Amino acid sequence: MNPDIEHLHTYPFEKLRRLLSEVSPASLQHVDMSMGEPTHATPLAIQQAYADGVRELAKYPPTGGAAVLRRSIARWLQRRYALRGICEDRHVLPVNGTREALFSFAQAVIDSTRGYRPIVQMPNPFYQIYEGAALLAKATPYFLNLCPERSYSIDWAEIAQEVWARTQLVFICSPGNPTGNVLSLSQWRSLFDLADRYGFVIAADECYSEIYFDETRPSLGALQAAELLDRADYRQLVVFNSLSKRSNVPGLRSGFVAGDAEILKKFLLYRTYHGSAMSGAVSVASVAAWDDESHVAENRYLYRQKLAAVLPILNEALEVPAPQASFFLWVKTPIDDIAFAKRLYQEQHVTVLPGNYLARNAHGINPGENYVRAALVAPIDQCVEGARRMSRFIRSL
Repeated sequence: MNPDIEHLHTYPFEKLRRLLSEVSPASLQHVDMSMGEPTHATPLAIQQAYADGVRELAKYPPTGGAAVLRRSIARWLQRRYALRGICEDRHVLPVNGTREALFSFAQAVIDSTRGYRPIVQMPNPFYQIYEGAALLAKATPYFLNLCPERSYSIDWAEIAQEVWARTQLVFICSPGNPTGNVLSLSQWRSLFDLADRYGFVIAADECYSEIYFDETRPSLGALQAAELLDRADYRQLVVFNSLSKRSNVPGLRSGFVAGDAEILKKFLLYRTYHGSAMSGAVSVASVAAWDDESHVAENRYLYRQKLAAVLPILNEALEVPAPQASFFLWVKTPIDDIAFAKRLYQEQHVTVLPGNYLARNAHGINPGENYVRAALVAPIDQCVEGARRMSRFIRSL
């Protein structure tokens, strides 16, 4: 077995399952706010397209994705971000969800033969796939602490030159999971300048890009920032996005990678051996999803409703800031976050995810310590009930 597998951490939800198995919950209806799994109804048009796509099961799907799907994704990128330079055949690659693509991308990008241990930079707290991808690519994760006093932004100037010299890949999550922060144009400019200077690749995870709260101000995207900064070739930049959150189809496992044409050409070559071609039925359903915006606007409306209903309740007990985007609340706890999650489940039958499980000790702190992540994915009445119980629990402390 690959010895690096021993370095992988237990996944956060398995840690949570073990923690909660130690106690019996209160005899109340369970409210699960731990997992970011959308529960809004999957649009009927997508379901019908998936059913119609069953006829495609008689064919081997192309590794590079169906041409009609690449075209649909490119059109969406043009509409959403006003991109001028995107080309469906050079800049777009459909994938079976971004989870596997984020992981395999690191394996394709990292070069461990240069005589030093490569570094992969990533936000902290973070999506655990980034860390696992780095470790199994024989690289060292370098954690970028996201702290509230800096509005969860990263000060690139704080990172030592010797770290940059070994950096081959930087993972960025914007809108952020779990903090909900969105990178600004000036922050992208700084990162692009560093990529030019040191030659690393940027992997921008944008799976929450369509969950924002002001219809007049969509979240800034990485490809959009690149074009605004005269980088229409998207050099050293690859973006990952998915239908899971946007269209309420987490089980479809459909997303895309877009950006630097030369990087994607090599990544596609890697994937011809990796064997992750998208099913034709999934492809047909994905076209239906990317081609329609009405259900996405309705989705955002539901999340806005939940945010507006939940925040005042929680703010009766403690200050909970609204995220810039995404459907997560990053809640500071008055006691240890693991103890908080355990007792909240035991006393109120509400499940949240301890911040410790989403972060690592780095540079003297664990930025997830004394925070929990609460996902506003359940129906609004359950979210409100969960907030009431959490508020009641906090006041009892």
